[in-house]
Amino acid sequence: MSTSDAPLAAVVVSWYERAARDLPWRRPDTEPWGVLVSEVMLQQTPVARVIPAYLAWLARWPAPAALAADPPGDAVRMWGRLGYPRRALRLHEAAVAIGTRHGGDVPADLDALLALPGVGPYTARAVAAFAFGRRHAVVDTNVRRVVTRAVAGHARAGSAAGDLALVEPLMPEAPATSARFAAALMELGALVCTPRSPRCTQCPLAGRCAWRRDGYPEDAGPRRPAQTYVGTDRQVRGLLLEVLRAASGPALADRLDAVWTEPAQRARALDGLVTDGLVHPLPDGTYALGGQARTDNAERTSRSSLTHHRGPGTT
Repeated sequence: MSTSDAPLAAVVVSWYERAARDLPWRRPDTEPWGVLVSEVMLQQTPVARVIPAYLAWLARWPAPAALAADPPGDAVRMWGRLGYPRRALRLHEAAVAIGTRHGGDVPADLDALLALPGVGPYTARAVAAFAFGRRHAVVDTNVRRVVTRAVAGHARAGSAAGDLALVEPLMPEAPATSARFAAALMELGALVCTPRSPRCTQCPLAGRCAWRRDGYPEDAGPRRPAQTYVGTDRQVRGLLLEVLRAASGPALADRLDAVWTEPAQRARALDGLVTDGLVHPLPDGTYALGGQARTDNAERTSRSSLTHHRGPGTT
């Protein structure tokens, strides 16, 4: 059977066996907890930034019980500069739930995974497939791009549900092979079928890619605006959290004031961090990394502290 006649999955898996990167969460001795940690860390974060954080995290918390035994604020501190630090709190909550509901072992069942705090459909499917070899379509941005181009012939992916419907018929029947195919599609999108300047001459699907066959038609829809970071509330939130991560204990308000000169935006970012449970205002006017469950009374105290810190004339 020639490459052009072979099932798409077989071609992609064969390429993957030759070209896959040696990533720590793909190694045979990786426990399901390591797979879950990697999938949460990799959300909207490049692999190169995740690897050192992943290794450090598992060195400290090699199992869910180890993380659950430490305060949530330690998880936020350990998260460092990976971005979207609410993921650290969700991982801590998931670790606690794994201990109370599943005896400390990450569950293999899709519904049980979906019931964990912070675990959505993509992460649940990824853990079930990559940690347990279950047959589930795992569709991330990279997979959507490959299948949209190769099968549908479009430059840009459509809806998540529509792209899932494109992937499912391609999956091999054997669960272990299906899981391998899911990882292979992801890798193909990350290394070859990239958003800009795809390496089509190196692609194992070049001879059957509908987008290439049709002359790489441009997407007719409106362009998505590029995401910015500098000057946004996200940047301010990150700067505030960095102060608290570096502190050996709670930090005074003036240390937070020093990181951003615009008081209204700084207060808004700080308020958002408190709402998300990432920062906890203390009665003495200092601030600490949060994550602790608070009573309604503590919540009122927090809001009062924030209002006082904002000062007159800000919102």
